[in-house]
Amino acid sequence: MTVLTRWEPFREFASLQDRMNRLFRESYGSDENSLTTSSFAPPVDVYEDEHNITLKIEVPGIDEKDIDVRLENNTLTVHGERKFEKEEKEENFRRVERRYGRFIRTFTLPNTVDAEKVTANYDKGVLKVTLAKKSEAKPKQIKVNVGGTEKTLEAKGPSKAA
Repeated sequence: MTVLTRWEPFREFASLQDRMNRLFRESYGSDENSLTTSSFAPPVDVYEDEHNITLKIEVPGIDEKDIDVRLENNTLTVHGERKFEKEEKEENFRRVERRYGRFIRTFTLPNTVDAEKVTANYDKGVLKVTLAKKSEAKPKQIKVNVGGTEKTLEAKGPSKAA
């Protein structure tokens, strides 16, 4: 049995508009004042080499006293706050695009990180957190004898004895 339904193209547009409005309300809050006080998540670059895992977190305009870095149970947590400066009269603002308020970023770290060798440096609005790897996690070179000549191979990760 075939059922015919009437197609109403404007109903689909109304549904799309409702979804977009909900997206903007959730992202920016329900009133204009929340644009200046809502939380934000600063962008982070994470990269790794054979000795360290490094995080670079962009936090311009935030004093170093307003940034807290903690390491607990293989979880690195960075939180802070960018405060809104009310030196100008608010009615003179035409547009406020920078995000203000509290932020928190949490990273689960691999077991290869040495919790005793973590450093954090703040320079020119960038927080750089360096996480040193444990010595057993670093690549090791193993010499292999082949027919009376030595060859050097690189092993990734801890060596495993049979």
